[in-house]
Amino acid sequence: MTVPVLSVNNLEVVYDDVVLVLRGLSLDVPDGAIVALLGANGAGKTTLLRAITGLLIAHRGKITKGSVRVAGDDLTGADPALVVGRGVAQVMEGRRIFAEMTVEENLRAGAHSRRRGEYREDVTRVYDLFPVLAQRRRSTAGYLSGGEQQMLAIGRALMARPRLLLLDEPSLGLAPRLVEQVRDIVVQINGQGTSVLLVEQNAVMALSIAGYGYVLEVGKVVRDGLAADLLDDEDIREFYLGGATDHSFAQVKSYRRKKRWSA
Repeated sequence: MTVPVLSVNNLEVVYDDVVLVLRGLSLDVPDGAIVALLGANGAGKTTLLRAITGLLIAHRGKITKGSVRVAGDDLTGADPALVVGRGVAQVMEGRRIFAEMTVEENLRAGAHSRRRGEYREDVTRVYDLFPVLAQRRRSTAGYLSGGEQQMLAIGRALMARPRLLLLDEPSLGLAPRLVEQVRDIVVQINGQGTSVLLVEQNAVMALSIAGYGYVLEVGKVVRDGLAADLLDDEDIREFYLGGATDHSFAQVKSYRRKKRWSA
Protein backbone atom coordinates (compact mmCIF):
# COMPACT_ATOMS: atom_id res chain seq x y z
CA MET A 1 0.00 0.00 0.00
CA THR A 2 1.36 3.43 -0.98
CA VAL A 3 2.18 5.70 1.97
CA PRO A 4 0.53 9.15 1.65
CA VAL A 5 2.92 12.06 1.40
CA LEU A 6 0.88 13.63 4.24
CA SER A 7 -1.29 11.84 6.77
CA VAL A 8 -3.05 13.73 9.57
CA ASN A 9 -4.84 11.49 12.05
CA ASN A 10 -7.38 12.51 14.72
CA LEU A 11 -5.62 15.84 15.34
CA GLU A 12 -6.58 18.16 18.18
CA VAL A 13 -5.04 21.61 18.65
CA VAL A 14 -5.51 24.01 21.55
CA TYR A 15 -4.46 27.67 21.83
CA ASP A 16 -3.46 29.14 25.21
CA ASP A 17 -4.40 25.81 26.86
CA VAL A 18 -8.05 26.85 26.56
CA VAL A 19 -9.36 27.30 23.02
CA LEU A 20 -9.91 24.02 21.18
CA VAL A 21 -9.59 24.77 17.46
CA LEU A 22 -9.07 21.40 15.74
CA ARG A 23 -11.35 18.62 16.95
CA GLY A 24 -10.18 15.22 15.77
CA LEU A 25 -9.29 16.23 12.22
CA SER A 26 -8.01 13.57 9.80
CA LEU A 27 -6.96 13.86 6.15
CA ASP A 28 -4.52 12.39 3.66
CA VAL A 29 -2.66 13.81 0.69
CA PRO A 30 -1.64 10.95 -1.64
CA ASP A 31 1.74 11.20 -3.31
CA GLY A 32 1.42 13.19 -6.53
CA ALA A 33 -2.06 14.54 -5.78
CA ILE A 34 -3.75 17.91 -5.36
CA VAL A 35 -6.08 17.88 -2.37
CA ALA A 36 -8.40 20.81 -1.60
CA LEU A 37 -9.25 21.89 1.95
CA LEU A 38 -12.32 24.14 2.00
CA GLY A 39 -13.94 26.14 4.74
CA ALA A 40 -14.94 29.58 5.92
CA ASN A 41 -12.79 31.93 8.00
CA GLY A 42 -12.30 30.48 11.47
CA ALA A 43 -12.86 26.88 10.39
CA GLY A 44 -9.31 25.92 11.37
CA LYS A 45 -7.59 25.74 7.99
CA THR A 46 -4.57 27.88 8.88
CA THR A 47 -4.26 26.16 12.25
CA LEU A 48 -3.95 22.83 10.46
CA LEU A 49 -1.11 24.20 8.33
CA ARG A 50 0.66 25.48 11.44
CA ALA A 51 0.32 22.04 13.01
CA ILE A 52 1.85 20.43 9.93
CA THR A 53 4.77 22.86 9.66
CA GLY A 54 5.62 23.11 13.36
CA LEU A 55 4.65 26.78 13.65
CA LEU A 56 1.97 26.34 16.31
CA ILE A 57 4.35 27.20 19.11
CA ALA A 58 4.88 30.68 17.65
CA HIS A 59 1.13 31.27 18.01
CA ARG A 60 0.78 29.79 21.52
CA GLY A 61 -0.81 26.65 20.21
CA LYS A 62 -0.05 22.98 20.78
CA ILE A 63 -1.12 19.55 19.59
CA THR A 64 -2.93 17.71 22.37
CA LYS A 65 -3.94 14.60 20.45
CA GLY A 66 -3.34 12.85 17.14
CA SER A 67 -0.43 12.74 14.72
CA VAL A 68 1.12 14.32 11.65
CA ARG A 69 3.14 12.09 9.34
CA VAL A 70 5.05 13.07 6.22
CA ALA A 71 5.99 10.16 3.94
CA GLY A 72 5.51 7.87 6.92
CA ASP A 73 7.75 9.84 9.31
CA ASP A 74 6.12 11.06 12.52
CA LEU A 75 6.56 14.85 12.58
CA THR A 76 3.96 15.61 15.25
CA GLY A 77 5.09 18.82 16.95
CA ALA A 78 8.44 18.74 15.14
CA ASP A 79 10.73 21.75 14.77
CA PRO A 80 9.94 23.74 11.59
CA ALA A 81 13.47 23.19 10.25
CA LEU A 82 12.99 19.43 10.49
CA VAL A 83 9.67 19.67 8.62
CA VAL A 84 11.32 21.66 5.82
CA GLY A 85 14.11 19.10 5.72
CA ARG A 86 11.51 16.38 5.12
CA GLY A 87 10.36 18.16 1.97
CA VAL A 88 7.47 20.38 3.10
CA ALA A 89 7.16 24.01 1.98
CA GLN A 90 4.38 26.49 2.70
CA VAL A 91 3.11 29.61 0.97
CA MET A 92 1.38 31.55 3.72
CA GLU A 93 -1.77 33.59 3.36
CA GLY A 94 -0.93 37.18 2.48
CA ARG A 95 2.21 36.18 0.53
CA ARG A 96 4.76 37.22 3.25
CA ILE A 97 7.54 38.10 0.83
CA PHE A 98 10.59 40.10 1.93
CA ALA A 99 9.37 43.44 0.64
CA GLU A 100 12.69 45.33 0.86
CA MET A 101 14.65 42.63 -0.95
CA THR A 102 14.80 42.07 -4.70
CA VAL A 103 13.01 39.24 -6.46
CA GLU A 104 16.25 37.31 -6.83
CA GLU A 105 17.20 37.87 -3.19
CA ASN A 106 13.81 36.47 -2.15
CA LEU A 107 14.46 33.38 -4.26
CA ARG A 108 17.93 32.95 -2.77
CA ALA A 109 16.37 33.08 0.69
CA GLY A 110 14.07 30.25 -0.32
CA ALA A 111 17.07 28.20 -1.41
CA HIS A 112 18.92 28.39 1.91
CA SER A 113 18.61 24.64 2.44
CA ARG A 114 19.90 23.75 -1.05
CA ARG A 115 23.47 23.09 -2.12
CA ARG A 116 25.13 26.03 -3.82
CA GLY A 117 25.47 24.22 -7.14
CA GLU A 118 21.73 23.50 -7.28
CA TYR A 119 20.65 27.13 -7.09
CA ARG A 120 20.93 27.90 -10.80
CA GLU A 121 18.82 24.89 -11.77
CA ASP A 122 16.19 25.77 -9.19
CA VAL A 123 15.97 29.45 -10.13
CA THR A 124 15.74 28.53 -13.83
CA ARG A 125 12.74 26.35 -13.03
CA VAL A 126 11.06 29.23 -11.18
CA TYR A 127 11.73 31.69 -14.00
CA ASP A 128 10.36 29.19 -16.52
CA LEU A 129 7.15 28.97 -14.47
CA PHE A 130 6.98 32.73 -13.90
CA PRO A 131 8.60 34.63 -16.82
CA VAL A 132 7.52 37.95 -15.29
CA LEU A 133 9.78 37.28 -12.31
CA ALA A 134 12.74 36.76 -14.64
CA GLN A 135 12.00 40.14 -16.20
CA ARG A 136 11.85 41.76 -12.76
CA ARG A 137 14.56 39.81 -10.99
CA ARG A 138 16.34 42.99 -9.85
CA SER A 139 13.14 44.80 -8.83
CA THR A 140 12.33 45.42 -5.18
CA ALA A 141 9.70 42.86 -4.24
CA GLY A 142 7.52 45.36 -2.38
CA TYR A 143 6.85 47.20 -5.63
CA LEU A 144 5.49 44.17 -7.46
CA SER A 145 1.77 43.86 -8.14
CA GLY A 146 -0.32 41.59 -5.93
CA GLY A 147 -0.31 38.85 -8.54
CA GLU A 148 3.46 39.10 -9.02
CA GLN A 149 4.00 38.94 -5.27
CA GLN A 150 1.93 35.75 -5.10
CA MET A 151 4.02 34.27 -7.90
CA LEU A 152 7.17 35.24 -6.01
CA ALA A 153 5.88 33.64 -2.80
CA ILE A 154 5.17 30.39 -4.66
CA GLY A 155 8.49 30.57 -6.47
CA ARG A 156 10.39 31.10 -3.23
CA ALA A 157 8.75 27.99 -1.74
CA LEU A 158 9.67 25.97 -4.82
CA MET A 159 13.35 26.86 -4.37
CA ALA A 160 13.45 24.27 -1.57
CA ARG A 161 12.34 21.55 -4.05
CA PRO A 162 9.47 20.46 -1.82
CA ARG A 163 7.82 17.09 -2.07
CA LEU A 164 4.69 18.64 -0.54
CA LEU A 165 3.56 22.23 -1.13
CA LEU A 166 1.06 23.81 1.28
CA LEU A 167 -0.81 26.73 -0.28
CA ASP A 168 -2.83 28.95 2.06
CA GLU A 169 -5.44 30.99 0.16
CA PRO A 170 -3.28 31.65 -2.94
CA SER A 171 -6.18 33.32 -4.80
CA LEU A 172 -7.01 35.75 -1.98
CA GLY A 173 -7.35 39.33 -3.22
CA LEU A 174 -6.50 38.51 -6.84
CA ALA A 175 -8.51 39.49 -9.91
CA PRO A 176 -10.30 36.62 -11.71
CA ARG A 177 -7.73 36.58 -14.53
CA LEU A 178 -4.89 36.19 -12.00
CA VAL A 179 -6.80 33.50 -10.11
CA GLU A 180 -6.91 31.52 -13.35
CA GLN A 181 -3.15 31.99 -13.77
CA VAL A 182 -2.48 30.75 -10.25
CA ARG A 183 -4.78 27.78 -10.84
CA ASP A 184 -2.89 26.81 -14.00
CA ILE A 185 0.47 27.22 -12.28
CA VAL A 186 -0.59 24.92 -9.42
CA VAL A 187 -1.54 22.28 -11.98
CA GLN A 188 1.81 22.71 -13.70
CA ILE A 189 3.74 22.42 -10.41
CA ASN A 190 1.82 19.28 -9.56
CA GLY A 191 2.53 17.88 -13.01
CA GLN A 192 6.25 18.25 -12.25
CA GLY A 193 5.88 15.89 -9.30
CA THR A 194 5.01 18.07 -6.29
CA SER A 195 2.00 17.07 -4.16
CA VAL A 196 -0.23 19.98 -3.13
CA LEU A 197 -2.54 20.69 -0.20
CA LEU A 198 -4.59 23.65 -1.43
CA VAL A 199 -6.35 25.60 1.33
CA GLU A 200 -8.97 27.86 -0.21
CA GLN A 201 -12.18 29.77 0.33
CA ASN A 202 -12.52 29.93 -3.46
CA ALA A 203 -14.03 26.46 -3.63
CA VAL A 204 -14.82 26.62 -7.33
CA MET A 205 -11.17 27.24 -8.19
CA ALA A 206 -9.90 24.62 -5.74
CA LEU A 207 -12.29 21.87 -6.87
CA SER A 208 -11.54 22.60 -10.52
CA ILE A 209 -8.02 21.19 -10.10
CA ALA A 210 -8.14 18.91 -7.04
CA GLY A 211 -8.62 15.19 -7.21
CA TYR A 212 -10.08 15.02 -3.69
CA GLY A 213 -11.52 17.54 -1.27
CA TYR A 214 -12.28 18.03 2.41
CA VAL A 215 -14.77 20.49 3.87
CA LEU A 216 -13.81 21.87 7.27
CA GLU A 217 -16.24 23.42 9.73
CA VAL A 218 -15.50 24.44 13.34
CA GLY A 219 -12.32 22.39 13.43
CA LYS A 220 -13.80 19.17 12.05
CA VAL A 221 -14.07 17.57 8.63
CA VAL A 222 -17.80 17.55 7.88
CA ARG A 223 -17.58 16.24 4.34
CA ASP A 224 -14.97 14.72 2.06
CA GLY A 225 -14.94 13.01 -1.29
CA LEU A 226 -13.82 13.14 -4.89
CA ALA A 227 -13.67 16.75 -6.08
CA ALA A 228 -16.01 16.03 -8.98
CA ASP A 229 -18.57 14.56 -6.58
CA LEU A 230 -18.35 17.57 -4.26
CA LEU A 231 -18.98 19.85 -7.23
CA ASP A 232 -22.13 17.89 -8.07
CA ASP A 233 -23.44 17.72 -4.49
CA GLU A 234 -26.39 20.10 -3.97
CA ASP A 235 -25.66 20.68 -0.27
CA ILE A 236 -22.03 21.55 -0.96
CA ARG A 237 -23.07 23.86 -3.77
CA GLU A 238 -25.60 25.66 -1.56
CA PHE A 239 -23.56 26.07 1.61
CA TYR A 240 -19.95 26.24 0.40
CA LEU A 241 -20.21 27.29 -3.24
CA GLY A 242 -23.18 29.60 -2.88
CA GLY A 243 -21.60 32.50 -4.77
CA ALA A 244 -20.93 30.46 -7.88
CA THR A 245 -23.23 30.53 -10.88
CA ASP A 246 -24.26 27.64 -13.11
CA HIS A 247 -21.98 29.19 -15.74
CA SER A 248 -19.07 28.96 -13.27
CA PHE A 249 -19.73 25.27 -12.70
CA ALA A 250 -19.91 24.66 -16.44
CA GLN A 251 -16.50 26.35 -16.80
CA VAL A 252 -15.05 24.25 -13.98
CA LYS A 253 -16.24 20.99 -15.48
CA SER A 254 -14.97 22.05 -18.88
CA TYR A 255 -11.58 22.82 -17.35
CA ARG A 256 -11.44 19.45 -15.61
CA ARG A 257 -12.24 17.66 -18.89
CA LYS A 258 -9.68 19.76 -20.77
CA LYS A 259 -6.97 18.87 -18.26
CA ARG A 260 -8.22 15.27 -18.11
CA TRP A 261 -8.22 15.61 -14.35
CA SER A 262 -8.69 12.25 -12.72
CA ALA A 263 -11.09 12.15 -9.80
